[in-house]
Amino acid sequence: MAEHITIGDVAPRVQYVADGVLADFTYPFPIFEDADLEIRLDGAVLKGGVTIAGAGSSDGGIVTFSEAPRAGTRITLRRRLKIARASDFQDNGILRARTLNDELDYQVAAIQQVADDVAGTVRLDPADAGTLVLPLRGARANRVLGFDGSGDLALFDRDTGMLGVPYVGSVPRSVEDKLAERLTVRDFGASGDGVTDDGPALAAAMAAAGASGQLLEIGAGTYRTTQPLLLGGGAAGLTMRGSILYAGPAGQAALTIGDGAAVRNAAKRYDGLRVLSATLSDWNDEADIGIVLRNLDASLVEIRQVEGFTIGIRTQGVERGFEDSTLILGRIVNNKIGLDVRTETAAAWNTSMRYYGGHFAIGSTVHPDKDRFGVRLSAAPGAYVAHNRHLFDGPGFELQAEGRPISGIPFLVQVNSRSVWARGLRMEGCSPFVARHTGGAQDHIYEVAWASQAYLVDVDYTATATRTGAVVRASHQAAAFREASREVGGVANLRAARIRWSASEWGFEKLACMASNVVGSPTALGALAFPALDAYGFTDNGVVLTGGRGIGFVVDARGCREFALAVDADAPRLAVMCFDASRTLLTDTGTPLVRASGQSLVWNPDARWWQGSADMADATLTRPQVVRLEPQVAYAIIGLVRIGVDYEVRAMRLGCDPLFCPPLLFGQPGLPHGVRELVTEMAWDLGPIAAGGSAQVNVPLVGARPGDFASASFSLATSGVVFVAQVGATDVVTVTAWNRSGAAIDLNAAVVRARVVKA
Repeated sequence: MAEHITIGDVAPRVQYVADGVLADFTYPFPIFEDADLEIRLDGAVLKGGVTIAGAGSSDGGIVTFSEAPRAGTRITLRRRLKIARASDFQDNGILRARTLNDELDYQVAAIQQVADDVAGTVRLDPADAGTLVLPLRGARANRVLGFDGSGDLALFDRDTGMLGVPYVGSVPRSVEDKLAERLTVRDFGASGDGVTDDGPALAAAMAAAGASGQLLEIGAGTYRTTQPLLLGGGAAGLTMRGSILYAGPAGQAALTIGDGAAVRNAAKRYDGLRVLSATLSDWNDEADIGIVLRNLDASLVEIRQVEGFTIGIRTQGVERGFEDSTLILGRIVNNKIGLDVRTETAAAWNTSMRYYGGHFAIGSTVHPDKDRFGVRLSAAPGAYVAHNRHLFDGPGFELQAEGRPISGIPFLVQVNSRSVWARGLRMEGCSPFVARHTGGAQDHIYEVAWASQAYLVDVDYTATATRTGAVVRASHQAAAFREASREVGGVANLRAARIRWSASEWGFEKLACMASNVVGSPTALGALAFPALDAYGFTDNGVVLTGGRGIGFVVDARGCREFALAVDADAPRLAVMCFDASRTLLTDTGTPLVRASGQSLVWNPDARWWQGSADMADATLTRPQVVRLEPQVAYAIIGLVRIGVDYEVRAMRLGCDPLFCPPLLFGQPGLPHGVRELVTEMAWDLGPIAAGGSAQVNVPLVGARPGDFASASFSLATSGVVFVAQVGATDVVTVTAWNRSGAAIDLNAAVVRARVVKA
């Protein structure tokens, strides 16, 4: 301490009410160090978020909050010291006054703290003599503590005393009446030790709650029962802090809530439901059910855990609807069917429900040869089948079926349901189907946030399915890709889009050809986006990239930074070539110019492009790719290349965010790639042509090759004169004007147009 503290007659506690603006608060009592000051906000101890100044000062100090407390917050600052000696004096040693003063200051401060604590306790007035001592535990058990006519402690029977709350207008009530406001299963003799058969006590408590309209509470503990349980719809609700361990007969529901028949069970709340089977079901009998909820309407149900049954939970419309309610789901484990959404009669319905969460999981050794499902929508024979408007939010499924000859599918839909939405699903170890439809279900939407199968997840329509229309939106490693819904360019069939450029070279509509072995050191976009190359191979379905060959879309990226590439190919390698605003090649300078969504990109100095570090294979979930370009990239070639292995490519599509509409570059001056048809024109003064005679002119046309289809036209009326064209040499179209009339014709100078179409 920098100075000797003086402990004055100042209470070691101060309180304030925050105004929402002030962040500095003074404590007028001294503390020895920062840790001696306790700070509470509305009674809760604050840890961190403040700066304390003034430790070691006799006048106290200031507490500064990093953010001003909310207006109306009660702020308490009080000194809290450890009740212990702060120093020790040695025999025959020097007794220093400062050390002694510090020790005495600490003890006085501790005594002030104790005095402040005692001030808040119940104690005798100084004018009263004697003491008040509690009766022994056994004597005061199940009794009410009070005072007799002399003011001394006394015990009263619970049912004879009257209690009232300390507020204006309160009415005194008997203790018995007060305690009867709610029922607990322990009131009926349940032990909750997990060994005793608590079934009779649970059944009696549930019957009493149903008859009296009371809320039933099942406290902490494990309540073993050898009989099925029923909580009637007359009960106000149920709160569980413990669990029910069902050891009763097979083929029955462990816990049924709500009445059957046409009774409406409305506006109820059931919290913390937890039901476990003492013995794992063999999954053969669908009557083995953990929890049955009947005829609920506008109710709230929270289920913490259901484990070990054939069907974990069944929501059941029985001669009436199950509707407009919310289920909060926890662990639904080791059940063949986790949740069964069901109707039992033609007069019942099951509709307009909300389900939040749910961890549907199966142990790796649990019935490894049997099918399992997370959620089933079902109906008894002849029952109502239009289960409509069910919303599932964020369920997770770990069904241990991947790689096994069994079905492990999150949703099994056996009815003609409509508008069933599942959002943010997690699929771990499931079959490659998010749902199986066996009937006439329509308008289902399954949004998969994460899945072992990623974007390959589908809906399985069985032979009995009479409708389609479900939508699967898989976002695992494809979320950004799915937002790129505007098509910049697409080639639906690479085989059909091929262009025979020459006897040995091939190009492709809308695409530029790329090579990893370019001769020389070209740097211009036009010198690296080839209209055609040799060494491509073809199959009946597409093109095979061989010999370092590639194909890609050339895009103007000045107004759009992200592009999404989708391909139908075996396992190609992503490649991106970047250019600046002057269309000059950009090379690696240590900072990546391009990134991809599903893989890392590496610089290939020989090929002059960034390429994927791995092939785009389904097994590694890298086929849909979003490519992001840095701002200095103004133009780019985004496509596929051959690295080490030949690849067949059948279709390609490039998209972007609908906000943008970037140009796809092909068939323009300096970038002749991607077009099957070439055109040009030039001025031509034919002069006089004798009858039956002809005139010729050579029209330069870059890309024209012998064997191309050629045609020509003239910009003036040419009655009697026919124009024909042929590719007489590389890059040259020879146009012939033939006078078929019987007289000489002299045409004025005009424009001749030549057109070449590639095969």
